[in-house]
Amino acid sequence: MGSVAVTVASMLFSGVCRSLAVPAVARSLRMSRAALRNHQSKHAPSWCCRSSHNSYTAIASESEFSKTEAESSTATSSSNRLPKYDRLLPCPLHKTPPRVEHLVVSEGGPVLEHICKALELPPLYVTDLIQFGAVYYALVCPRPPPSATEEQIRVFKEVTEPSVLRQRASIKGKTVREAQKTFRVTHADQFVEPGTYLRVHVHPKRFPRCYEIDWRSRIITVAESYVVLDKPAGTSVGGTTDNIEESCATFATRALGLTAPLMTTHQIDNCTEGCVVLARTKEYCSVFHGKIREKKVKKLYLALASSPLPTGVITHYMRPINMAPRLISEDFIKGWHMCQLEIQECRKVPWPTPSIQDKYCVEDCGWPYQDFAYECKINLLTGRTHQIRAQFAACRAPLIGDSMYMPAAIADMSNPGLNPFGKYKRDFSSESEKETAVVNWIAQHGKEPGVAIGLQACQISWDDYDHFYESGSPWWRC
Repeated sequence: MGSVAVTVASMLFSGVCRSLAVPAVARSLRMSRAALRNHQSKHAPSWCCRSSHNSYTAIASESEFSKTEAESSTATSSSNRLPKYDRLLPCPLHKTPPRVEHLVVSEGGPVLEHICKALELPPLYVTDLIQFGAVYYALVCPRPPPSATEEQIRVFKEVTEPSVLRQRASIKGKTVREAQKTFRVTHADQFVEPGTYLRVHVHPKRFPRCYEIDWRSRIITVAESYVVLDKPAGTSVGGTTDNIEESCATFATRALGLTAPLMTTHQIDNCTEGCVVLARTKEYCSVFHGKIREKKVKKLYLALASSPLPTGVITHYMRPINMAPRLISEDFIKGWHMCQLEIQECRKVPWPTPSIQDKYCVEDCGWPYQDFAYECKINLLTGRTHQIRAQFAACRAPLIGDSMYMPAAIADMSNPGLNPFGKYKRDFSSESEKETAVVNWIAQHGKEPGVAIGLQACQISWDDYDHFYESGSPWWRC
């Protein structure tokens, strides 16, 4: 497949559909992204067109697989490097590189039939994707990215021509922006009309740890309106964009034999274990969200740090960009969010043994093995994403196993001044020089941990301790 390289720093897919539409005349337009969504990727995706032998025209954005990713996809064809598709279960042990396909329906009919034909996937596999929540639709295809070719823009304009849209009864009374909003496809026989946009996550993110857990033993309490779960590391609380099946909410619901699915009320990172509250009703879900907003919910964490930290309140400021890694500054920066946590105690504990680390798939991030680690009890005063992880790393006490933030902390310690927002930051002669330093600093960070890091939500309470729950012992004490 030929391709035309373009710069796409600001156009990576991020849950919002950005793609091209297709003529609604006897063909379907397809856009495929078989690439990691990592904004740090050194290989910019490319947009390209090709004509296939069937009645479909493809428009794709791809980035190169790394050697490791290509080798890990053991069931791939030598010709197109795509797996032989069968079913989503049982859960594979190997990781498959992400693949997201974007389609526009040319002929009305069941969504299952269209996807199977357009992507040449077996019906059972597509049915599984729909059950996993990996298929989305919008009445009108979203606008193409700024880097789109003239041909792609022409096609988009053709299918979204006002005279064409006026003929579609389904979008009557809606603005184009409203019609471009995406929703999950929930049934394989759901009818899709010509012009409907589809996004198919062919390779959903998987959570094999879900099948290793005795979920009934992880239930802390079952109340009339909620359930408190001791979440295992390596699992998602409520699922991901492309996988709502392999989640704590789903597996806890089954373990308890409940007829109505449990609902998430708050989140903790996949690599974090500990207390999570799941609502049994929509009403209580709303009630608990209100308690969080009113700061009536208190959380304590245990963190296993590589270096000691003093007790007291630690304050940083987090860059307001919803993308990992989260960058923080010791100094106030206008528009950045304040992050505060209180270290209530810090005690020396044995460093986890290699066997314990292997059991919980704790990654070796380059920090030298020590006789002791430091267990800190933390009162989280503000609840920012990755806050504890980022703040501890900024204090040069990264959490054990944190493959995203520990490499950056190591780099900062070996090269003071590398962090443009750190204690030893240097002055920059121009804004472009600072931007380059920020990009270089981001590149020092690693990938999100696969299973466990040294972090546990050990306690949760609300309504002045009327409701108070604690998790079991953290993995590093086992």
